[in-house]
Amino acid sequence: MNQIDIPIFYSFRRCPYAIRARLALAVARVQVDLREVVLRDKPDAFLQTSPSGTVPCLQHAEGVIDESLDVMIWALQQHDPEGWLDMPAEGWDWIARCDGAFKTALDRTKYATRYPDADPQAERAKAMAFLQDLDQQINGWVFAHPTIADYAILPFVRQFAFIDKAQFDRETIPQVQAWLPGFLGTQAFADVMGKYPQWIAGSDGIVFPGTL
Repeated sequence: MNQIDIPIFYSFRRCPYAIRARLALAVARVQVDLREVVLRDKPDAFLQTSPSGTVPCLQHAEGVIDESLDVMIWALQQHDPEGWLDMPAEGWDWIARCDGAFKTALDRTKYATRYPDADPQAERAKAMAFLQDLDQQINGWVFAHPTIADYAILPFVRQFAFIDKAQFDRETIPQVQAWLPGFLGTQAFADVMGKYPQWIAGSDGIVFPGTL
């Protein structure tokens, strides 16, 4: 498949979907050939691999995984040393709410010019409704210990918070406001946010995570 015979992983550093996939790959210690994609200049090899043309996309010996949550689950099924998959069924509902209504509202808040028919303030209120509900669930973590729910949702909360960090900090969501910086300050987050050069066809990718 590639020079180092490990799965190929197409990524984009700032994309929250790619961030959460990298978090799972890193904690599972599943090495991949990371290929950084510049979204305005997508390489043909990536477009030929990804059915959706979106990152992240993982190509492994058995096929292609084109959804970030599926990449997370696949990696953790290989190795789950921190028990991220040991989670109440309710956790999948929280992830679905994040990926559905919250992400829709987030996009219409952050990228308001792309959605001229949407009211960004009304969309922000919808996003905040999810975070207020989540705030009632969190007590350090979404459940008793860190799970895939935390790491699947946190990259999107990060994206929302930094639309207007001062306003986010004024909101009455104390558990979420403590949960987010607790994540951003971890070595785990730092380890998945390295800067990588744009992958060019014919070149090697980056072995990620770098050490096992």
